[in-house]
Amino acid sequence: MNEFDARRIIEALRSGVSSFEVGRYFSSARPKILGEIDEALEAVATDKGSSGRIISAKYGEGKTHLLNMVFNRAHQQNLVVSTVTLSKEAPLSNLPQLYAKIVQGTYLPGSIQPGVSQVLEQLSLGSRSTSALLEYCLTHLETNKLYYVLKSYLGTKDDDEKYLLAADIAGDFMTSAGVRKVYRRVFGETAAFNTNFVKTRHMGDYLSFLSQLFRTQEYEGWVILFDEAELVGRLGRKSRQKAYLNMNRFLAGEKLEHSFALFAFNASFVPDVIEGKHEHDELDKNERLTPAEKATITALLNSIVRATQLAPLNREETAEILSGILACHGRAFGWEPQMESKDFLVATDRYGYLLRTRIRAAIELLDQLYLYGEVGEIQVGKLGHITFEEDEQASLDEFLVP
Repeated sequence: MNEFDARRIIEALRSGVSSFEVGRYFSSARPKILGEIDEALEAVATDKGSSGRIISAKYGEGKTHLLNMVFNRAHQQNLVVSTVTLSKEAPLSNLPQLYAKIVQGTYLPGSIQPGVSQVLEQLSLGSRSTSALLEYCLTHLETNKLYYVLKSYLGTKDDDEKYLLAADIAGDFMTSAGVRKVYRRVFGETAAFNTNFVKTRHMGDYLSFLSQLFRTQEYEGWVILFDEAELVGRLGRKSRQKAYLNMNRFLAGEKLEHSFALFAFNASFVPDVIEGKHEHDELDKNERLTPAEKATITALLNSIVRATQLAPLNREETAEILSGILACHGRAFGWEPQMESKDFLVATDRYGYLLRTRIRAAIELLDQLYLYGEVGEIQVGKLGHITFEEDEQASLDEFLVP
């Protein structure tokens, strides 16, 4: 690790925000759950289908850090990784909007720039892999829109058209008329759409397409990591139910090939949302849901309740992390902390059991030693607490007729 990388890691830890680099450097904690996830990733990479998992933890106990460790392990197995932090801008209840965020957070193994443009640029008309992908678009998807979008993208020499078609694949959807116009100009034929594409109904096509696109380019599969899944609790009742159905699609690998989805929840979601908002009772009241959809949501809610909860790190694991911070801080600022690892562990004991709080206190302690040669008062900001008050503005989804 060079000085620049070490400093980036220290600054990320100081801010309390995890990062891919932190996940790569501190990668030995929680061996049991990581071993189980490694098995799931290996199953994806060896053509054993798709799967998913839910994890839960209290604030500051390392959910995001675990996701970053999974990110690095997935790349080591040549798996494409998409990272999504659920929010108002990336709501689980709105699949078209969420899809665009998934693409924006997609990282190919060995690439530092997100997106899928690099994969699309590797395709060419007439190649075996491209022909197989076009055939897949014709025979495995509900609509054939992506067949015409992809073929037009590969056939056009016009940069503006190419940009619009690539943007469609990335979630900024073109109208059918726009695709038809480009296809006719490029190939002199009329695009014969078998079904009108409706983004609220046919997003499964785009997700399926991406999973197949990665496979045709010799990546082993696709991992999708969802952080802050507890923010589903801020949605309105019907939007939450829609979000649960969408969540199940990813966990079950519905219309996805060789995929693994991981959702990270805050531990308070069960008492504050599932129990506090009486999700099972509200489910029974919704007459617009089919019995099958109600059964799916019920099973999903039970899965969240039973999800693996990350326990606080034991003393040995904490000592290992703090020892790594000690070495990393010295590398970052070109000094050698005159403190043994065991003394460093004892010195940070008073700053609480939450991992994030303790790490920030440890770095402040080292900063003072580095700057002043002694340790004075250490102040660590309190962690915020999420509330699950529903958004005041109702979602338009609740007024749409299915």
